Amino acid sequence: MDRIVIQGGAKLNGSISISGAKNSALKLMAAALLTDEPVVLTRMPRLRDSRFMAHLLARLGVSVEEGPGPEMTLHAGEITDTYAPYDLVRKMRATFNVLGPLVAREGRAKVSLPGGCAIGARPVDLHLKALESLGAQIELSEGYVEATAPKGGLVGGEIELPFASVGATEHAMLAASLAKGESVIDNAAREPEIADLADCLTAMGALVEGAGSSTIRIQGREKLNGVRHHVVADRIETATYALAVAAAGGDVELDGARWEHNKVLWRAMSDAGVTVEPSDQGVRVARNGSQIVGTDIETQPYPGFPTDAQAQFMAVMTLAEGTSVIRENIFENRFMHAPELTRLGADIAVHGNEAIVRGVKQLKGAPVMATDLRASVSLVIAGLAAEGETVVNRVYHLDRGFERLEEKLSKCGAQIRRESE
Repeated sequence: MDRIVIQGGAKLNGSISISGAKNSALKLMAAALLTDEPVVLTRMPRLRDSRFMAHLLARLGVSVEEGPGPEMTLHAGEITDTYAPYDLVRKMRATFNVLGPLVAREGRAKVSLPGGCAIGARPVDLHLKALESLGAQIELSEGYVEATAPKGGLVGGEIELPFASVGATEHAMLAASLAKGESVIDNAAREPEIADLADCLTAMGALVEGAGSSTIRIQGREKLNGVRHHVVADRIETATYALAVAAAGGDVELDGARWEHNKVLWRAMSDAGVTVEPSDQGVRVARNGSQIVGTDIETQPYPGFPTDAQAQFMAVMTLAEGTSVIRENIFENRFMHAPELTRLGADIAVHGNEAIVRGVKQLKGAPVMATDLRASVSLVIAGLAAEGETVVNRVYHLDRGFERLEEKLSKCGAQIRRESE
């Protein structure tokens, strides 16, 4: 099992190229099931999660080819199976999104519920209700969902989401693109990844309007064509490297970053004393000698502060002057990084969905353990700023969402390496 070893104290200077968004790429890969023509995705991140999805799609009959460079070609000329077993779906929740495209194109599908997922806990039920709104019949049996389209295929319908679920919005968009007539998604999620999926589906022949707003309209088509699509820049990777610069100090250009996708974060970082500004290449982040100032944040659905950057922001606040309050409004149990940060000397008290962070003058390196994707990278950020050596264990979490993280940071001067135990 790999681990990341960091000698803290080095400032970051140079440029970092931002990869395509993982959260967009996985749904774009699922969209390849909607057409029998090739789908080419450029700026495709090479991640553990994308490999999981590619493996599942290959099992369904999709030809998957990587390269040249950050490019992937998916060709579902003939879908040979509509069954997605537990051993593949359990590894990653996003693989569940093959259900809608399979039902839309083939009329039936049997897909395992994601591992550890109870109906009603995380909203897989919203995905199923969305498909039912398009005419699909849903049966749950022994941990599997069996979905069947009516004779003649899915039909457009009204989909009302009780809250703005990103996954349910994307799943509904995928299925509705091959449904007959118009579908309307009310209370849709507004994330940039939603707009990216809409752009891809529109280029494939569906008519998608309103992506980025709370109401999305999709005019389905009987057949969709292939497409060459450039995956949108990863706003969470952008946020992560920006916060790494804030913690370690330095001056870094984030090439390809989209300024407009992280405006609330930029405001919080500016309040904390970090220079953040748009540039010709993307976004410039700098902190040279200035003291970080304690800043309160609370996570909200987009365009609010992203929950996926909360752990990274907390790592920066451990070194701030004064006290900051971090409120997590999206997910439960999202402060699992706090105890590990305290091993580095951070002063953090967690009360329910709030964490009170009292800044300290210096963090000190120590062995720590990653518990999930965002927690693991927050420990890397803290390690960059800490005195001495920090060892982050169980970094397979990192490989799910960050492409060549240690390479990108080391090019900017970080003393960071990967070791195999």
